[in-house]
Amino acid sequence: ASRAMRALWSPLHKARLWRRLWLWLAEAQRELGLPITEAQLAEMRAHLDDVDLDDVRRREGELRHDVMAHLHAFGALCPSARPILHLGATSAYVQDNADLICLRDALELLRRGLVNVVDALARFARRFKDQPTLGYTHFQPAQPTTVGKRAALWLQDFLLDLRDVEHALAELPFRGAKGTTGTQASFLTLFDGDHEKVRRLDLLVTEKAGFRAPIALSGQTITRKIDARAAAAAAGVAHSAHKMGND
Repeated sequence: ASRAMRALWSPLHKARLWRRLWLWLAEAQRELGLPITEAQLAEMRAHLDDVDLDDVRRREGELRHDVMAHLHAFGALCPSARPILHLGATSAYVQDNADLICLRDALELLRRGLVNVVDALARFARRFKDQPTLGYTHFQPAQPTTVGKRAALWLQDFLLDLRDVEHALAELPFRGAKGTTGTQASFLTLFDGDHEKVRRLDLLVTEKAGFRAPIALSGQTITRKIDARAAAAAAGVAHSAHKMGND
């Protein structure tokens, strides 16, 4: 994997995303009227990036729970905000939403790479459009073709991949603020049964994360069809690269 892709899926980056998700949740809850102070939010903002993974590992050894370990580590840095961290949320709130952010950014990295490949292959195909080469069929010499034509075949495959990656990006939803089993019951309790505020909370957190819309329905976790769709798009790129490499 590239350095950028490895950094994207690193434990440190994910831990920092979890803290941002806790901040976005608290900001949205304050906007909707819960008793959360600006001082508490400022304290959270001041410690978004100073993650000590060794401290988290030590806490996880004691608590036997990864999200709780990160929550306690963040709470130790934000004592005044500790009572409102993760308010009404479940582990999947940070886990799945952070994974979706990483998935979005990973698909965007892939998209940019594909655009560069398409551009390079297009220029190569034009340069060698009249350069003859022998074409094969059934692993035997067949009819002449051109190097440019061969390159255009690879280019066409990558354009199909680009379409699939862009579709996966465009359709990628956010989990949002769905509660423990997707019922949003915990948030409904926090807002005294106000369904509209619970809907607004879901949308506000989604907007803060830079997504267009939350998924309509969720259980404890978001449907893994989302992962499968992104994996299929990535596998298509690998298939096209394999084809070109073997040609």
